[in-house]
Amino acid sequence: MMEAGAVLLLLLLQLGTLCVTSDANFYGNSVNFMAQKRNKDGTFMLSFHHRQNGRNVCQNQTEFRCDDGVCTSLNGSGVAHTDQDDTGQGKWCQSESFTMATIQTTKSLFRLRSSGCCWLPNREGKTTWTSEAELNLGTRSDKLGYNHCPVTATVAALRVPQDCFSRIPLLAHDPDGDHVKCSFAPNATVPVNVSLDEAGCTLTRTGQVETGVHVFELMLEDFPSKNITLSHADGTTEQRTALNMSSEPLCRVKLQFSVEVLPPLLNCEAGRSMPVFLFPTPSQSSVLYATVGQNFQLTAAAQAYHARISSFQVSGPANMNKTFTEGQNGKAQLTLNWIPQERDAHRSAPVCFTAETNQTQSEMRCVVVMVTRSTHRQGVATVQCLPDRITVTLEKASMPDLDMNYLRLKDPTCSLTSNLTHIIGAMSFTTCGTRVEEDGDYIVFANSITSFQLPNETIVRRRTVNIDFSCRFPKLLSISSGFNMHDSDFIFTETNFGTFGYSFDIYPDSSFTEKMQARAYPVSVKLLQTIYMGIQAKSDLPNVKLFVESCKGTPDDNSDNPIYYDLIKDGCIMDETVKIYPSKQTTFNFELQSFKFTDYDQVYITCYIILCDSDSIFSRCAQGCMKSPTRRRRRGLSLETERHSIVQGPLQFVEEEFSVASVDDSSGNAYTPGRQNNTPVFEEVPSAPESGSVQRVPEGSWNIRQALSSKISTAVFASLFLASLLLTVAVVVYFTMKKKAEDQRLLLAPASIKSDVRSSLFT
Repeated sequence: MMEAGAVLLLLLLQLGTLCVTSDANFYGNSVNFMAQKRNKDGTFMLSFHHRQNGRNVCQNQTEFRCDDGVCTSLNGSGVAHTDQDDTGQGKWCQSESFTMATIQTTKSLFRLRSSGCCWLPNREGKTTWTSEAELNLGTRSDKLGYNHCPVTATVAALRVPQDCFSRIPLLAHDPDGDHVKCSFAPNATVPVNVSLDEAGCTLTRTGQVETGVHVFELMLEDFPSKNITLSHADGTTEQRTALNMSSEPLCRVKLQFSVEVLPPLLNCEAGRSMPVFLFPTPSQSSVLYATVGQNFQLTAAAQAYHARISSFQVSGPANMNKTFTEGQNGKAQLTLNWIPQERDAHRSAPVCFTAETNQTQSEMRCVVVMVTRSTHRQGVATVQCLPDRITVTLEKASMPDLDMNYLRLKDPTCSLTSNLTHIIGAMSFTTCGTRVEEDGDYIVFANSITSFQLPNETIVRRRTVNIDFSCRFPKLLSISSGFNMHDSDFIFTETNFGTFGYSFDIYPDSSFTEKMQARAYPVSVKLLQTIYMGIQAKSDLPNVKLFVESCKGTPDDNSDNPIYYDLIKDGCIMDETVKIYPSKQTTFNFELQSFKFTDYDQVYITCYIILCDSDSIFSRCAQGCMKSPTRRRRRGLSLETERHSIVQGPLQFVEEEFSVASVDDSSGNAYTPGRQNNTPVFEEVPSAPESGSVQRVPEGSWNIRQALSSKISTAVFASLFLASLLLTVAVVVYFTMKKKAEDQRLLLAPASIKSDVRSSLFT
């Protein structure tokens, strides 16, 4: 018996070793349900697709089972291989299976479960895994049909350099428009220094994440966005309150995946070594449409200037074919083709993809492909793109069969308005489900209005009507006309900060309340006049801080002009007339005395600014003035944006007559106009530099105001000297003439008179 026990123990240890080594091939999985159907015998037919990620043997999927005896049968149709490692090393692969479950009508809840071994070796020490899903079988009062579960998936192998791991957005789409809550699954081991945004279903790094493989187990749950009643086949009903997260969800599905954190890449700039998606790549969480029996095509493009894109990794439905095309300048293109079959009708199929290089991969982009039996109808909308929002107007006459009772945006909590002729919607770039994506040098903001066709007596299923609309902005609005510059905003987008913008305005006084009106541009100023300027950051994020790193003046709107003058540099005030006013975190108000360049009558002000997380003590904003900047910091250490430039101007100078005098102040010191405390104020290049040369301002060099003061002082001195000289000449001439007259009179007068005159002259 002891020998048999020893042999059994040895066998178990060997099996355990195999689970962690050669058989450790589980990378994660996801389950996606299709709509329920009622059979003639009263039972339900519920179908689902199971995607499993792993290494080498992805076709060997484990079987699912129904809990509580709900299912009378589970019929699988085999496992299809969907994608694999294109390098031939067999590092990852993905498969998809399709299963039909027959469900008893007496049950109100359907539970699905599967488990197996083993996770690939990971930092969390996870070995066995469990996949599960739960669906309420009641009929919804708002849809007059069964509930649809959240749709989600990931690619087989996610990987990111340690210093580039900031956030990972995940797909969490609900076909019914319900609110989807993401949370870490019960009993899941959460990786250290990683948090989860439950509403946006986004993983965010909160600190340094160890290199190696990390396991994530999430639960996605949907809750109705309005009050509904669920009716069951046994005649019972239950009420669900809108957005009540404490109640039982309508459905819950488990998403499991792994992320390999690679050694640091040092430069995480998107498009450099990490590929960035370009047009016409669809936006994250976009809903696309396919038709049964017709070819559906999806095209994505990516670019990496300093790395070669070798392939695209794809998580998609079975029988979806991919074509990889390598272009020039680090560009590559992915083309996906898929012909949905009859059993795919009314399916919401997730499709995820990444662009792959030897070192890393792009962000993961996921969309949903909804399959219909007939061609999907697209509406046409008139869109107005404003600096901070989108407005869309749809003519009712163009969609006569549109059901006005079911109009909604991506976010059903946002409302649309309508009148007799039009449907109108307005939203900011970060609300109402608006998707924000980078498209090379552009930012795309996209949303859609959905509804149904009006029913008639012969139609049971109604087709979805989808009106897509979007706005496309350049990342930096390049403005050359000073006359229009006052009326423009600067719009940017970055991974950690989403979309944000800046305004740069001139104000008439230090209250900074009323901006200069449009008719005032270009702003006319006089030399030495005080100018009030303000920069404001526009972001929907609550804890951000604006930091003005540098400001300089140039004679035109070219910020790279070799003729320039530093006002602020490296966060330090370089000109003593610059005064910064206290303001809120997203505003920077300041004043300065106007100046001009030799041979130029206008000045443009360019400022370089950064937006930071106000709670970060390591950000550039927290460092402030750095008179001796150290080597360039790595932005990955703190949450902050890139350094952006904004321009304001021109300040147009007008002639001014000077009333010059030398005045003594209370201390008895002479004060000369154009100087403050008798020290130079604005240093300037003494003469125009040679063409093409870069000329900086030397220390102690003569400046415009000094030169002006010097000229004025010289003019005053010369004028006074000339006046004194003329006065002296006049006095000498006067007395000479007078003496001659007196001498002539004395010569002609009597002796007594001569004596009196002489005595009066010399008394």
